[in-house]
This record gives sequence, structure tokens and C-alpha cells, in this order.
Amino acid sequence: MTIRFWHTTAWMPPEVFAPLAVACEDAGFEGVLVSDHLVFPDQLDSSYPYHDDGEPGWVAATPWIDSWVAIGAMAAVTTRLRFSQNVYVFPLRHPVEVAKLASSAAAVSGGRVALGAGVGWMKEEFEMLGEDHHTRGARTDEGLEVCRKLWTGEAVSHDGRFYSFPTVTMSPAAPGGSVPVWIGGHSEPALRRAARNDGWMGGAYPVDEADAMLDRLDAALEAEGRRLGEDGFEVILGLQTMNPADFRRFAERGVTGFLAAPAMLKGDRSGAPTATVDDRRRAIAAFGETVIAPLNA
Repeated sequence: MTIRFWHTTAWMPPEVFAPLAVACEDAGFEGVLVSDHLVFPDQLDSSYPYHDDGEPGWVAATPWIDSWVAIGAMAAVTTRLRFSQNVYVFPLRHPVEVAKLASSAAAVSGGRVALGAGVGWMKEEFEMLGEDHHTRGARTDEGLEVCRKLWTGEAVSHDGRFYSFPTVTMSPAAPGGSVPVWIGGHSEPALRRAARNDGWMGGAYPVDEADAMLDRLDAALEAEGRRLGEDGFEVILGLQTMNPADFRRFAERGVTGFLAAPAMLKGDRSGAPTATVDDRRRAIAAFGETVIAPLNA
């Protein structure tokens, strides 16, 4: 059994992405996950759902490079590494545009891309782009249907509640006619949406909370006639442990990838990082030597 790790890149400056990808590939990482936000409002009234105090934990100066630009840059300097978002705020964008971006990234990378979608939490971003925050879940479901049609490369049309277009063809098609769709989020709707798609991505949990999250995901999959650990369904999450037995147990349960961020160093959250590219390379290499290699020996 191979224990696979994905490096997260939240808050890191743009200039580190390409060398980070090369270092991750050399160290034995499975892939890299890129975060997504468009802006940071001066007046933030939305509550961040993943912190008890509702504060997001970063500041306006913290960089958020466009995820598709980052994936293209990293794919160009690697040959094996896979890429996705954790997570891409899907309903901020028109699904035809998302389909084009994802199929293009998949085509130039040789199929090494998944779309890591979420519905978002920051109402201010939706208001800025003129998108309805309240219908974001329903628009995500229909938008993913639009993407899957267009990724085939066939002549398709759509007439739905939110999106309609006459018969069109998108080229290049996605390699194999599709891009995997992984869903992020902790809510019941997010877990149900993940169960209807190709995978689920979580956060970083204590071991007992991770078990409880997978119990909930199990239930959502069973409602769709599916089972965790079967039919290629991917699960990526973080564990607040360094016990090798924990990683092996969760891999046996159906977790296909574990979050890690050894290159996330001092100052990144503040937008004033003090770590050099070489600091980050060394941290990634050390993680590969002390964690990834022993686990897979």
C-alpha cells in the first residue's frame, strides 16, 4: 500500500510555486493543491466557517495566485506530479469558462489535473462579481453538469435553471473526455455533492475527528450506492498525527492522499514571508526523507 501526500500552497508567494513543484516531485509527493480567493475585502462581515472565532487567519497582503496560472506553471516543470485546488470557488465563475480552463490545464499537463470545487463562504466576493450567494450550491451542481458535457469534446447543448446555450463544441476536449471533480467542504450538502462526483477533500483533523468525518462521508456514499475505497473515489485530508500506524489505517479505510505543508514557513500568512526558496526546498526534501520514504519502504 502506497501512502501518498499532497502539498498545500495556501499563502505562499507566487515565485515559489515552480521550484516547490520540482522539489515535491523529487521528494515523492503525489501532488500539489492550490488555494483560491479573488480579493480580500477591507470590511469582512462573512464568518470563516473553519475557525471557531470566524476569523480567516490571513490578511489583505497575503497572496492568492490564480490557481490555473499556478497549475500551468507547475505542470510545465514537472512530469509526474498531479494538481488540483483546495478549493476553487466554483460558483463565482461561469461554468463554461471553468470547463475551458480545466480542460486546457488537463490537456497541457497530460491529464494530471482535477477540479477541486467548493461553493465558497465569502459573501463579499459574490457581491463584487454580481453572483447570487444564496443559490451557489444549486448553481454548482448545474455548473458541474455543464462542465462534464463540454469536457467530452462532443457537440452539446444545455437548457437549465441557471445556464442555457445552443449546441457548441469545446476543444481541446479533456483527456479521456473528462476531468475528475473533487468536492471540498464539511457540510452535509458538500459531502452529498462529493458522493455524486469523483472525490472529497477535507481539512486537517485530529484522528478521532477524521474518523467521524469519514463516517459521515461513508453515509453520503452509501446513499448513492457507493462505498469508500472503491470505484476510484479519491479522499484527501490532513491528519494531526505523525504516527505511521494512523496513516496506514486511514489509507486502508479509503483515504488516497494526506495533506502536508512542510514548505509553509514563517511569515506566509501575513504576506511577509521570511523563508527563502532554498529554505522551502530543504523542508520538502526533509519531509520526503523522514516521512514519505519510511512510510513506503
